[in-house]
Amino acid sequence: MKYHPIDPALFVKNRAKFTAKMKPGSIAVFNSNDIYPIGADSTMPFEQARDLFYLSGADQEETILLLFPDAIEPKHREILFVRETNEHIAIWEGAKLTKEKGYEVSGIKTVYWLKDFEKIFFGLMTEADTVYFNTNEHYRQSVETQTREDRFIKWCKEKFPAHKWEKSNPILQNIRGTKEPREIALIGQACKITGKGFRRVLEFVKPGVWEYEIEAEYMHEFLRNRSRGFAYTPIVGSGFSACVLHYIENNQQCKDGDMLLMDVGAEYANYASDMTRTIPVNGRFTARQKEVYSAVLRVKKEATKMLVPGTLWGEYHQEVGKIMTSELLGLGLLDKADVQNENPDWPAYKKYFMHGTSHHMGLDTHDYGPLKTPMQANMVFTVEPGIYLPGENMGIRLEDDVVIQEQGEPLNLMQDIPLEIEEIEEYMNK
Repeated sequence: MKYHPIDPALFVKNRAKFTAKMKPGSIAVFNSNDIYPIGADSTMPFEQARDLFYLSGADQEETILLLFPDAIEPKHREILFVRETNEHIAIWEGAKLTKEKGYEVSGIKTVYWLKDFEKIFFGLMTEADTVYFNTNEHYRQSVETQTREDRFIKWCKEKFPAHKWEKSNPILQNIRGTKEPREIALIGQACKITGKGFRRVLEFVKPGVWEYEIEAEYMHEFLRNRSRGFAYTPIVGSGFSACVLHYIENNQQCKDGDMLLMDVGAEYANYASDMTRTIPVNGRFTARQKEVYSAVLRVKKEATKMLVPGTLWGEYHQEVGKIMTSELLGLGLLDKADVQNENPDWPAYKKYFMHGTSHHMGLDTHDYGPLKTPMQANMVFTVEPGIYLPGENMGIRLEDDVVIQEQGEPLNLMQDIPLEIEEIEEYMNK
């Protein structure tokens, strides 16, 4: 792995939080992700299943974590199963986790080879009444591929039909939403790397460069700072493309007078960052660009202030909508009749700002976390308002990642990344 080793105390604590919410006499099982094929002998780069990583720190394929707090034998209350390694694998694929290294990474004392899983699992199931299955229930998930987790659940239900089943997801939604200090530090490191990439790009962008060249500048900076690369598919859209919310082609030339929207973020140690900045391609904002940019920035600043303990996610978005409505009225994009006659299910401001303002951040860019209960300290959220004007070939979005504090305004993990108009122009015109 490119990242520095993580203190396994983090994963020990995460497991303790999970097992404290398990029912008596129950086993929880977590599988690694598959390595997905492309064609011939090619595969996609491996990325670990986030729940498994969250609970173990194990960052390789063919890995299983088993938690059984009520196991008769203490050594079987936490077990990590890893692929058996040897010298041949080490030469051809690189070093894999040994049993000793598995313990060092995870803090789990009992590490077995994966080939022994079925035998050991059968013995433990004779002691258990319930199995926790790890299903993906994120509100934005749209998975069409069968995963190792899916195959395990199917196998387990056929093999042990008399057992009861529970879902791990409600527990994970709860505990993953509130971050440990070490997690916040890892997200912060990802944000710092993103900031380095942005500063590099500010000095690179000029009329005539191509969007993919800008993407390459980010990747260069990310990799040289121990990141694996982008935390999600980057959006680098100039002119009209900035109005396409999920524009990822990044294949157009940046023209003099256009605004350039960049929604990018580095990952670090599997933790994500999520930043959006919008800059003038030629290094100078026009009066109109300043006007719209300043409106988005004001909404962002006011929205950030509302991310405090006790805030409800749904009500927060309604309040941000009111602030945005006021700004759009000031810009002359809406009039009072538009607001008075608006559809409550699709308010007038949605014509120019059609997406949400904030989502949980962490191991996933759109991370697990409760959305129907009050926000708590140490939750990490994005703040990302935008105004999109296709008729003017201009879309402006601004986004930072912030940590809710016990008291006062949230901590902005991207506070050192240029955001104000004057800062951006100064960097671009050095």
